[in-house]
Formats: sequence, structure tokens, C-alpha cells
Amino acid sequence: MDEDNSRAKARNYRVTSFDVAAEAGVSQSTVSRALAGDPVVSEATRLRVAEAARRLNYSVDENAARLRTGKTGTLAVVVICRPDEDRKDLNPFTYSLLGTICAAASVRGYETLVSFQDGPQNLSGRYEERRKADGLILIGTTQNLDAWNYYRDLGQSGMKLVCWGSPFDDLEWIRSDNHAGAVLATDHLINAGFRQIVCIGSENSLQRQFKERYDGYCEAIHAAGLTPALIEIEEGLSREEQGRRAVRALKASGQPFDAIFAVCDELALGVLRELTETGTRIPQDCGLIGFDGIRASAHAMPPLSSIQPDFTAAGAMLVDKLLATITGEPNSDRRVPVTLLARESTRRASPTG
Repeated sequence: MDEDNSRAKARNYRVTSFDVAAEAGVSQSTVSRALAGDPVVSEATRLRVAEAARRLNYSVDENAARLRTGKTGTLAVVVICRPDEDRKDLNPFTYSLLGTICAAASVRGYETLVSFQDGPQNLSGRYEERRKADGLILIGTTQNLDAWNYYRDLGQSGMKLVCWGSPFDDLEWIRSDNHAGAVLATDHLINAGFRQIVCIGSENSLQRQFKERYDGYCEAIHAAGLTPALIEIEEGLSREEQGRRAVRALKASGQPFDAIFAVCDELALGVLRELTETGTRIPQDCGLIGFDGIRASAHAMPPLSSIQPDFTAAGAMLVDKLLATITGEPNSDRRVPVTLLARESTRRASPTG
């Protein structure tokens, strides 16, 4: 009977940090610091504590740790959508960015809480107040200005917030290196032999990246001694429809063109469909390049050349800037590097003069 009682007690006994401390020959506070990754603890001591914890099958009580530190161990990610937009119709770029944010947070020991929001009925960003998250990353369309104004007010009230491509410069933000990417795209068209290169985009959109990309296009065009031309997209439409209508406007204008730089891939895919359906061959009659590097661009007919941001770096930079904001540490990183994806839509048999 005594042996049975001993076994029952052994089964019910919960190993504590004091047991780990005794096993490792250190204080309980050293155990706590070592398992929390405190740099004050030497590597040798940290390894000794970790080995003791493994032998005793000890795991940290995360709820208790969060109560002690006042931290949740969670980062919120809010995806802003257009009002009443079907979530399956979101820009594929957004999903790629969301995936890399969640991966970067996980590597840094954080969970992510993801929410899709589009209007007054579901705008909710007070995660810190409700102790749901330590801070927030905001991504998605800038076409929903009401949502951005809501989060701008929260950011200005002290909420720890970092944005991708914010329409406001008074929020902490990360963006692609849009200017350099547009120069890269335009130079690629010029080097392929195209000379009458039109930009389909906007100078006045809330999406700051469109203006930055247009400016980069103009810089490259002027450097080559060519004349820039812009076809403005119509606001309030899907990107594909914007691209289609821009092609119709371009053809109706009489502006000569032998290549198009569309300031985002979804726009470029609409351009591609309108051109091919109306008898313009890509790239024989017109070269075409987009920006964003979404997966669908590789499966277009023909495959679409594009400028791709480093998605892995983008997710890591957003998470690191938010963590720096939370701790009050400096972090000046803002621009994500980009690369050229040269595909069939810009490939001519031989350059022309």
C-alpha cells in the first residue's frame, strides 16, 4: 500500500523551476532567466539548465510567465479589405506577405492572431488593451480609407503598430523599394529593345507605391532620352478591370506604344488579357512587365515578367520593426529589396534600335 501511494504521488507531482535549479546547481532565478533567453546568463549555464529541464521533463508554464512579464507572446495581424470584398478575391500578394509575417513571428517565439477587417461592423484593433496581443501589424488594401483612418487614430493614441504600405507617413511603415524596382523594370524593357514604353498606374492613388513606381519609371525613361507616358487607372474597380480599361483608354488615345509597365501584377494581368483578346501579341507587338511577383504571373500566357520583393525579408522586417517598437529600440529599416523576374512577356528575338 505504501508503495502504491508513493507511485501515485510520483504521478501527480509537478516538477517546478526549483527542482530544475537543484538539479542544475543554480538558483531558481537563474533558471527563469536561462529559459527566457536572458543574455546575462552564460551559454554554459544556459545549456546546463536546459539539460536539467530535459532530464526532469520540465516545461515552462507560459500562462504564468505571461502574467509575470505582462506580455502575451502574440502579435496581431490585421488584413484590411475593401468593403464587402470576398476574402478569396484578395490580392495574392497579401496572402504571400501574411504567410511570411506568421513565419517570422514564429521563428522569434511569437504566435500570430490574424483578422480580416473591412468596415465599422468589424473594425477592432484594441488588442493591447484587451491583452490579446503585444502589438499589431497592418497590411492590405489602401483603397479602404475609413479603415486606415481608424488605425491611424489608434496608432497616434499610442498603440504599437507597424504597417505595410501605409497611405500615411506618420505611422511606422515598411514598403518595397518601389523606386529602384521601377527603374529596374523600365531598364529591362529598354535593354530588350522597346522604346515607346507606357506606364499604366497612378500619380494620385492612396497607394503610395504607385506614385513611387511611376517616379522610378520616369527616371529611367528620361535617362534613356525617351518620353514618359502615363495612363491613369480608374479608382473603385478591381485591378483586372482597371487594367482592361486602361488598355482601351491607351488605344483610344492614339498614343504609340510597344511596351507597357503596369505598376502591379494584378493590373498587368488585366492588361495582358485585354491586349491578347483584342489581337495584340505579347511580346511580339507589345512587351509587358508588372510588379509584385505574385505566383499567378508565372502561370500567365505568356508568363509575365515582374519585379518581386523579397517576401521573406518583408515578413521579417515587419516583425522586427514591431518588436523594436514594443521595446523602444531603434529600427530604421523601411525598404524591402526587389529583384527582376524576366519571363516571356518581355523577351524579344533581338533588340531594335
